[in-house]
Amino acid sequence: MTASTGVDGTADAAGAAEDVLALLAQRDETLAVAESLTGGLVAAELTAVPGASRSFRGSVTAYATELKQQVLGVDGPLLARSGAVNAQVAAEMAAGVRKVLDASWGIATTGVAGPEPQDGQPVGTVFVAVAGPAGGKTAALRLNGDRAEIRRESVRRVLELLLSELLENARKQGMEQNGGI
Repeated sequence: MTASTGVDGTADAAGAAEDVLALLAQRDETLAVAESLTGGLVAAELTAVPGASRSFRGSVTAYATELKQQVLGVDGPLLARSGAVNAQVAAEMAAGVRKVLDASWGIATTGVAGPEPQDGQPVGTVFVAVAGPAGGKTAALRLNGDRAEIRRESVRRVLELLLSELLENARKQGMEQNGGI
């Protein structure tokens, strides 16, 4: 793994993007991204890595709530009832982009970067999700900082969530190949 670490000891987004793409390439798998509050920053981080085209299929920036339903297939009644900022919407965005762009893995970001609350959620409320061959995972985040900091941290966190899932998936596959040892 090549992830460089920031001042706080956590991997930075660029390092996480490199690691994700390296693992996907090794496994001959692909990735699609659905973004809301990050507005294309996840895709930009991924495409900054040389050779990203081997595994990165593309992205959908569904900033408007209705696009989450129309393009990504997020449940309309869920959006009407709960708004776009919740864990289930993030999960459905990740699954939807995976299907729409025919990728092995899908990731998604939705949340409130500010300056005002949205859908009854305070600034800094973010949900990131991963959808893969064996299911998915969603994380609820409470981030601090200004709009730019919240968006940057959301990028890092969704890439780290995916990296964690890829490593866990690889570990499980290795155990299955070794007879569960």
